[in-house]
Amino acid sequence: MTSNPSLLRAAVLIVSTTAAKDPSSDAADVALRDVFANHGGGQWSVAETKIVSDSVPQIQRQIMLWTDSVESPVNLIVTTGGTGFAVSDETPEAVSALLHKQAPGLVHAMLSASLSVTPFAMMSRPVAGVRNKTVIITLPGSVKGARENLQAVLKTLPHACLQAAGADSRALHAGGVKKLEKEAGVSSGAAAQSGHAGGHHHHHGHGHSHGHGHGVLVRHTKADENPKSNDPSLGPSRRHRSSPYPMLSVDDALKLIEEQTPPPQTISSKVDSTLVGAVLAQDVAAKANVPAFRASIVDGYAVVVPKDGNMKGVYPVVSVSHAEPGKEIKPLKEGEIARITTGAPLPPGATSVIMVEDTVLKSKTEDGLEEKEVEILAENVKEGENVREVGSDIKKDATILEKGEQISSVGGEIGLLAAVGVAEVETYRRPVVGVLSTGDEIVEHNRPGDLRHGEVRDTNRPTLISAARDWGYEVVDLGIASDKPGDLEETLRDSLRKVDLVITTGGVSMGELDLLKPTIERALGGTIHFGRVAMKPGKPTTFATVPVKNNAGERTSKVIFSLPGNPASALVTFHLFVLPSLQQMEGKTPPGLTKVPVVLAHDFPLDKARPEYHRAIVSVTKDGTLSAASTGGQRSSKVGSLKGANALLALPSGTEPLRKGAKVEALLMGGVRGSV
Repeated sequence: MTSNPSLLRAAVLIVSTTAAKDPSSDAADVALRDVFANHGGGQWSVAETKIVSDSVPQIQRQIMLWTDSVESPVNLIVTTGGTGFAVSDETPEAVSALLHKQAPGLVHAMLSASLSVTPFAMMSRPVAGVRNKTVIITLPGSVKGARENLQAVLKTLPHACLQAAGADSRALHAGGVKKLEKEAGVSSGAAAQSGHAGGHHHHHGHGHSHGHGHGVLVRHTKADENPKSNDPSLGPSRRHRSSPYPMLSVDDALKLIEEQTPPPQTISSKVDSTLVGAVLAQDVAAKANVPAFRASIVDGYAVVVPKDGNMKGVYPVVSVSHAEPGKEIKPLKEGEIARITTGAPLPPGATSVIMVEDTVLKSKTEDGLEEKEVEILAENVKEGENVREVGSDIKKDATILEKGEQISSVGGEIGLLAAVGVAEVETYRRPVVGVLSTGDEIVEHNRPGDLRHGEVRDTNRPTLISAARDWGYEVVDLGIASDKPGDLEETLRDSLRKVDLVITTGGVSMGELDLLKPTIERALGGTIHFGRVAMKPGKPTTFATVPVKNNAGERTSKVIFSLPGNPASALVTFHLFVLPSLQQMEGKTPPGLTKVPVVLAHDFPLDKARPEYHRAIVSVTKDGTLSAASTGGQRSSKVGSLKGANALLALPSGTEPLRKGAKVEALLMGGVRGSV
């Protein structure tokens, strides 16, 4: 089907372990494309088809890639397979956990159409709803059942997709239901009956066996009651026993951060010391020539060079030119010279400057204070010698700095802007960061007295505030929030009014008091883009965006990073995930820590299951190579592993240690130490 921007974009997800191993065994893709082409009223383009195994993480990952894309989310996702009662049939559970809105009407329409043909249709467990701006429906695994279920609802789906994508509901419904029915080509009571004739059986799974042994997501609430994170009101006995969020790789998590981080905002900034660290939002042109006048580059004598270039002889000193503004200098004639200092303007008519070293004083004025005559010893003098011409350094209107360049603290960029008369530039606004700790057990680190049983000093907040400020960001200390849903919601709402990005620590694991994910999704209407990452430390790291209105009343997004509560995990995930998002908001490219190759100073054990970001000290050796040594035990709760760390070593998972002398990639959090 050819691409047409006016068409609605659909994606097909085949859930079949058999088809994943042998794509040629699948017939559903061709059948569903045929339904869109022949029964879709010319309104659809099937943008992409993917095949995944009967695996909750694989299903959810592919759906999130389609629905959470900023650039081109699809309007409709149809899945086929995995909706029956077999042990491996988990498509409804996988999809339900991702939905932001349920669509029971579509489910009823599909079941009603199928039940009119065979009572065995009640064995199907369809799910329908909306995630972000995408409508999602699950179809049976049998080709016949998938075709007929899609035909049952297809004519009404354009209307649903337009609404989900943000179309004006008032405009869509103008003219009433009858007009909508006419436009969709359906009549009252008939929408669910279209295209169904003859009996069929819904064999879920494309006729393949399910012999795999992936983990089962244990749910203690019905899918339509609890499609997202835990509902705190249901109590601890009915919370998830395993995370409903798919485990992402670090690369996939960073990709989602890149896609979902709000774009940078442009502001006007003064050219002064406050500009350090800012990224330019547009090219900067010189407002004036540098130098603005013909200037001497030496101390000496301005002369008018004769045609033969021979300047040997004794000349009268008729004037003096110092580097002082506003002083009028009389024109210079051939046979006259003017004493001149470095940087001073040449007198009118002068063509070159003779260095003082090439002259001899012949006589003084009567008072003895000034030179009267000077002998010049130079010959073969050319015009323009020792002269800095107008615009020779920078020409007016030339581009001196380009969009995307960052103003350093060294001073070169600010000096350049000042030299050409630029007093104000367009830059990207630096985001304001808020840091919040959560948990009733957390107390201020500087509270007097001993800790009571179960209390923990707040290590994360001062650590993260320090780290964010060291990277140049304005930070708001949001304090400590208690483990009460209402208190946490109120704190987060207030925080999102003050800052662009909120960092929280704690409350993101699977405990009954881990309320951040439910509060973000259920109370704030936010979207959790990922809730688990395959890494050590930092597995429960969570990235979310929350819709808010800015001061102009416009809908925008604010970012929340919910980091693990263990100190090492919090600092590692700040540098690995939060920092790239902040840098993207301020227009810095490429975002993230600088990566350098290093040599291991000793053996490093590896984690058997997950890649590890090992806290390390990177130093320059005497032969100029970069050497990395561990900071010690790497348990995520071990505060001591943070001491002195200036890098994270990206170590793979494995059963054997990496030996001394092996090369790995290091992500630099700070400056490299001197030679060891």
